[in-house]
Amino acid sequence: MIPRTEIFPNVIEMNYQARKRLGCCVYLVYDGPEWMLIDIGYSDTVAEIIELIRQMDFSLADCRYLVATHADVDHIQGLKLAKEMLPSAETIGHPEAARLLREGDRIFTYAEISAQEISIELPKIELDRTIDDGDIVQLGNKQLEVWHTPGHTIGMLSFRLGNLLFCADNIYRDGCVGNIDAHHGSDIPEFMESLARIRNSDVEWLLPSHGPPFRKDNALLDEAIARLERYSHRADFGTCAVDWPLLDEWEEELTRGVLPK
Repeated sequence: MIPRTEIFPNVIEMNYQARKRLGCCVYLVYDGPEWMLIDIGYSDTVAEIIELIRQMDFSLADCRYLVATHADVDHIQGLKLAKEMLPSAETIGHPEAARLLREGDRIFTYAEISAQEISIELPKIELDRTIDDGDIVQLGNKQLEVWHTPGHTIGMLSFRLGNLLFCADNIYRDGCVGNIDAHHGSDIPEFMESLARIRNSDVEWLLPSHGPPFRKDNALLDEAIARLERYSHRADFGTCAVDWPLLDEWEEELTRGVLPK
């Protein structure tokens, strides 16, 4: 048996447990003998993660849930393998994520990005159950409240546990947010709403899907929201932008006969 490295009571993050980067953050939450994983990462680290869990004296038969915060390949490529190794666990996620995983959609999941010559295996999987905003995931005597926090992509979920929020790809410690790409299903106005919900909540700690957990900082969230507001009016972000004010200005100048100076 190896010691459990808790980052918060009843919460273990597997990169911290391994003391090295395994990929995206994989959170093990437990209460008594029951435990769950929030995301699993790539297939090539699944066996190592499960072996670490076994060495921490968790019974593999007591895994209640394998959670997909969303369907991005770096979060879920190993989900099918993990289900095979933990057959008693229930795979759960948002209905939109369930659809993408069932269909094996390679574009929305970032498994196929031809411009960057990225092509990653994406095993199809049928989730056992879907969950949505306001649902409760019961684990022993603990309850995780489900938040639907789209923006980075469709069907992204966050999970509140007391003063903690497992916030997926909404915000990171450096103020960055999850990738914005129309082909990935990003939506900037929805992203701003999700960040505002986090900012306006009374959670104290944010546990993202990449990088270290950090104390919630409303100034950091305000800056990210303001940046996204600017993005929503910039041609840089193509069809993710809601408008391009320059063209309205130009049309008005054309009407008035204003020439370049």
